[in-house]
Amino acid sequence: MSLCLLAGTSMSYAQLSKEQLQERKEIKKLSKAELNEKATKTARKDAKQLQKEGWQTAPGALPIEKQLDKSYLMQMEYDEDMFPKYIMAEAMSIGENYDAAKMQAIELAKQNLAGQIQTEVTALIENTVANKQLEAEEAASVVQTISAAKNLISQSIGRTIPVMEVYRTKPNKNKEVLVRLAYSQEMAKAAAKKAVRQELEQKGEELHNKLDKLLGW
Repeated sequence: MSLCLLAGTSMSYAQLSKEQLQERKEIKKLSKAELNEKATKTARKDAKQLQKEGWQTAPGALPIEKQLDKSYLMQMEYDEDMFPKYIMAEAMSIGENYDAAKMQAIELAKQNLAGQIQTEVTALIENTVANKQLEAEEAASVVQTISAAKNLISQSIGRTIPVMEVYRTKPNKNKEVLVRLAYSQEMAKAAAKKAVRQELEQKGEELHNKLDKLLGW
């Protein structure tokens, strides 16, 4: 699948190169019609490739190209600070029946989301240390907490937006399901805040108040 439009990966603002930042600004300036045209063109191309690989949609679901179209458009949405509005996660799973494989794929995608949120918060913490806003020992404690909080973050994830769901039948008749989920960046921050605060409070640390101010939580 073409990756030219998948610009919505979770990344801290400080890590963006000038070229990436300029690309995001240019995308933001494009009209909705232009974005639709660009996404649709790529979606049609990628849909044909997926269909060649045996992927299809369940009865009643949107065609593959429409699902990809929606996914690409969401990945090109940025807020005023040039952060992606959505975090995207994809996962596949194989099961004896469609429903079981789908449920497992969704769970794996949520774990993927939690991992991205975890990585993003860690990058923000490291940036506060570089800017001398947080002492090294404090940062180490928070990073350790974040590393242990992936399951809590996953549990704190609220309603995700399904943007893609396709499947194919394996030679042994098992079903392989691929799902792609979108999750609001704002809700991601809330999930991270809840998990980190809970972990720090259990340790009896007061760092969460400092983090609230530093990270804009």
